[in-house]
Amino acid sequence: MALSSSVWQRGVDRLGVGAAWLCAVHCAAWPLLLALLPALGAWSLAGLEEGFVVFAAILGLGSLITGYRRHRTFRAFWFLIPGLVLLAIGAFSELHDDVVWHAVFMTAGGVLVGAAHLVNLRLSHGHVHDASCGHLPAAHSLAPPGVMPMRAVEPERRAL
Repeated sequence: MALSSSVWQRGVDRLGVGAAWLCAVHCAAWPLLLALLPALGAWSLAGLEEGFVVFAAILGLGSLITGYRRHRTFRAFWFLIPGLVLLAIGAFSELHDDVVWHAVFMTAGGVLVGAAHLVNLRLSHGHVHDASCGHLPAAHSLAPPGVMPMRAVEPERRAL
């Protein structure tokens, strides 16, 4: 059974939001984990953070491109692109060795990437029924005044 594109897209956006939250938890817990690393004998975690940044870029771009095909709005990209730039600066530049600037760039980038996924999820799946949506029944309290109520249309009947 194949998943519909809407279910897949919603899942990818939620994965992106979850990954952004995990990134935030990681950044908040990193000082504690850093203090525990010698006790655990785990100093060889080089490349892990860079891998997360690459994963965030692939997931974010894939999700937002798919979402753009549905809603035709670039609004989510205004959060994703600066977020990915900040993540890349924090992970791949010489700022990676400066603890404070690294934390600032990575946290700000993660927040922007998470916001991009939330905006994309809202644009793709968060339709609000109001007077401007075009398919709200005229008898509804939100319908514009003076609009005639919609009449029921009988479905076509097939001849047996």
